[in-house]
Amino acid sequence: MQQDDRNNGAPAPGKAWSGRFAEPVDRLTQRYTASVPFDRRLAEFDIQGSLAHARMLSRCAILPKADLEAIERGLAQVADEIREGRFDWSIEREDVHLNIEHRLTELVGDAGKRLHTARSRNDQVATDIRLWLRAQIDSLTALLRTLRGRLLDLAEANAATVMPGFTHMQVAQPVTFGHHLMAYFEMFSRDAERLADCRRRVNRLPLGAAALAGTGFPIDRESVAAELGFDGVCENSLDAVSDRDFAVEFLAAAALAMVHVSRLSEELVLWMNPRFGFVAIADRFCTGSSIMPQKKNPDVPELMRGKSGRVYGGLVALLTWSRRSRSPTTRTTRRTRNPSSTRPTPWPTPSRSLPSSWAG
Repeated sequence: MQQDDRNNGAPAPGKAWSGRFAEPVDRLTQRYTASVPFDRRLAEFDIQGSLAHARMLSRCAILPKADLEAIERGLAQVADEIREGRFDWSIEREDVHLNIEHRLTELVGDAGKRLHTARSRNDQVATDIRLWLRAQIDSLTALLRTLRGRLLDLAEANAATVMPGFTHMQVAQPVTFGHHLMAYFEMFSRDAERLADCRRRVNRLPLGAAALAGTGFPIDRESVAAELGFDGVCENSLDAVSDRDFAVEFLAAAALAMVHVSRLSEELVLWMNPRFGFVAIADRFCTGSSIMPQKKNPDVPELMRGKSGRVYGGLVALLTWSRRSRSPTTRTTRRTRNPSSTRPTPWPTPSRSLPSSWAG
């Protein structure tokens, strides 16, 4: 530890866990362990969970009503600041949870500190991940519904369009283009079914498990589950904070969906080749060559095919971590929030329409 990082032996300021420490966190360690560059995408769900937790504490006469009103008012302002891009994110406060709690305490004083009563970051993190993932499943399910609708429309329009069927990449039997597209309709239908099944296991509330062994406060977990739209609560506190099975399941379902995306993309790349000439992809979805003006490159399906590897890699990474984890929670557990890039990237939403047709 460098001398100028010691802060004269004083504990690190602003840390919820710094009571027993005699020196601040090394700056390099701080940068290495901070997760806020990517987990701030959980902010909306962290605030939802905190509001439900605070209201439950008030109903159970653990938190004074005045504190609840202050917390609700403060979190509403925090949400506005985040939504409007005015929130001051800091890696010194490690993650999304401590950033929000720090700002809340700045706004409402000690009432903000009392929000953490009967709660650990362990069950808070687990709750946020489940809330976030449930929303992503719903968004992806809507996108799959839109995609299947477009496939069905194209299949009906091409129910009598004859094309060769292939085995071993050799011409085999004649089929229709509509029939071929309906094969992908079936694949993406199974993907939607898998996501719906996965959602049932995602939709359980871990909040109330605290660090690993629950809390001595007389809390009402079921009322929090109902307010947040969960189907029920996680029954075992150790499992509640350590479980990432639901995330593995989601990644497995996502990996299979990307297999189907990759297969369709591969066929689009082949079909638009002049040697096949089965489809024409509109110019707005393609690029050209700076030296070969006759070329029209199918960049979009090529990238769709290539990005499948990122999803497969995420699944393998989480499986690899899960098989080694012995403790209910570790810093590695929290890294399940980490995407392949630390740059916050918005997920697609159902409002983003898909191209109505690949045809020009």
